[in-house]
Amino acid sequence: MANGLDPRLTPVQRFGRELARTRRDHGLTQVALGRRLGCSSSLVAHIEKGDRTPKPDLAAACDQAFGTGDRFSRLCRSITSPSGPGWYLRWTDEIEPSARVLRSWDPLLIPGLLQTEDYAQAVFRGDLAGASPQEVENGVSARMRRQLILDSDAPPTMWVLLDEMVLRRPVGDPQVMAAQLDHLVAAANRPYLTVQLVPFETPCTAGFLSSFIIAELPDAPTAVSVDSAGQGEVSAEHDFVALIWDRYDRIRAEAYRPGYSLKIIEETRAQWNDKT
Repeated sequence: MANGLDPRLTPVQRFGRELARTRRDHGLTQVALGRRLGCSSSLVAHIEKGDRTPKPDLAAACDQAFGTGDRFSRLCRSITSPSGPGWYLRWTDEIEPSARVLRSWDPLLIPGLLQTEDYAQAVFRGDLAGASPQEVENGVSARMRRQLILDSDAPPTMWVLLDEMVLRRPVGDPQVMAAQLDHLVAAANRPYLTVQLVPFETPCTAGFLSSFIIAELPDAPTAVSVDSAGQGEVSAEHDFVALIWDRYDRIRAEAYRPGYSLKIIEETRAQWNDKT
């Protein structure tokens, strides 16, 4: 592996791999890094091996020492955060922000990266049955943070496939849906983002089983995140990635071209506006 993004590693191992790689890139020994972080070289060695769990303050010190923004803090959160399952945090905190290209398929909902806050709230209220308002709000906040990658200086190229029925399926009230489709139109007009609709009458069944995202990474194997009603999965295993990519290609072969897809989105948005 060229870096620590391999989804097969534990969060602690990924932190250690990334720390060792970044330290070497900066020409530092474990002793020299320990001095910068105010800890022993032995602790640095154990963390790099994945034998010790890093603390949030050490992760923040790594970001400061290397000038990596919140990279190590995010990696640390994937170890300690109670806000989501491990497979999901690996994707949102490590893999997705590093992606060069994202290809997604969603047969039921607007993808999380393109959801409005009100739409996301409606999704979480339905998904987290019996959850407190604070738990719903935590989920929405995490989803909004994910979207920051689309406003970065170097956003990933994104190819979005949506089942046409997603536009017509009510999530929240008509006002929520109209605003969501407004947001989708704006997203589809970004130069790095392409939205294509798959006609609801298509005979293609390749996408009926689940939604998924394919992430092409600059210096690590392509990874996929596959959602399900039970537990999702993140994998970089070659045969599994090839299976999902083949499914994506077969679904996209049935899709409308981008310009016509945008026209349908705009027409459906007008229909929701008429209901408000």
